[in-house]
Amino acid sequence: MQELYIGLMSGTSVDGIDAALVDFSGQKPKLIGFEYLPFIKEVKTKIETLSLNQALFLKDYGELDCKLGHLFAQAVNNLLDKVNIPHSAITAIGSHGQTLFHAPNEQWPFSLQIGDPNVIAEKTKITTVADFRRRDIAAKGQGAPLAPAFHQAVFKTNKRKICVANIGGIANISIISDDKLIAFDTGTGNTLMDYWCQKHLNKAYDDKGEWAKSGKVIPKLLERFKQAGYFKLAPPKSTGKEYFSSHWLMQHLVTYSQSNPNDIQATLCQFTADSIIDGIQEHTADIDELLICGGGVHNHHLLALLATRNYKVNSTETRGIHPDHVEAMAFAWLAKKSINHLPGNLIEVTGANSLVILGAVYSYS
Repeated sequence: MQELYIGLMSGTSVDGIDAALVDFSGQKPKLIGFEYLPFIKEVKTKIETLSLNQALFLKDYGELDCKLGHLFAQAVNNLLDKVNIPHSAITAIGSHGQTLFHAPNEQWPFSLQIGDPNVIAEKTKITTVADFRRRDIAAKGQGAPLAPAFHQAVFKTNKRKICVANIGGIANISIISDDKLIAFDTGTGNTLMDYWCQKHLNKAYDDKGEWAKSGKVIPKLLERFKQAGYFKLAPPKSTGKEYFSSHWLMQHLVTYSQSNPNDIQATLCQFTADSIIDGIQEHTADIDELLICGGGVHNHHLLALLATRNYKVNSTETRGIHPDHVEAMAFAWLAKKSINHLPGNLIEVTGANSLVILGAVYSYS
């Protein structure tokens, strides 16, 4: 008998919603169906405006929270229509929500994701689990990254040390071995490259990394990027666009105003690759394989830069899960944990003082 959950993910790249229908009745999670619902420009702009501007109107916040709830529900309904499975067959939805602000290290730490789960539950008629990060933060954790627990569950291989690099707007790594898991956010993934591409080419992203490939790395600028205080912190640690923002980037570019834009893009791509590799090398002498998931897998130039370190670099598809599906599947898995009253965090990853059940449950009966 199938055990069906749906995971919803909208990441820091703010491109749209991933919805994954997953069957957990076997030894390994099995993807039954997947739906991608892109954000229209108006919604993307509203999300970015609210996340970048710390001063906002409550009406704008409330309306976007409701709007995103409807869009998450639409993604679920589209998915179930596509696979022709009744809503009643789904145990629960796990919704990551859309992050507006992540601040786990403040005096009053918090992480804010929106996309009203009341709306999702009502419009799909399916119990919804949401707000996964704040319980871990309440237990003095970072609230992120949460996907490494799923990475360990599905990708661990006996007697091999692997690293899963999830390259979204922000990048995180999971170094998985027989006896240990080391996982944390390494820094920027696609977010600064996407911003620079939008600014100069009016494109949402650098297709296959071709623009970055056409430029030359500026060594002094690269070293300046790598002096960021975040890299001096020891794990557990997490970050976001609040730190690696367009403002952060432009501050570093003040003395590089005459540089070719494609050289800046080449430097940003190298910066992402180096921060991932440096994160790995700080915590392990070697790995057998580097598995890539997230949007960064489509940046061929970035993958080539990662491969120059003599790592065997592959997509997670070689392990049975498409790289675009991993994060949404992870939140289906976390929803299953919550529904079964099992902890979903890992103390060694988030730094929480205890294992806790993540998420709030919005029941539908």
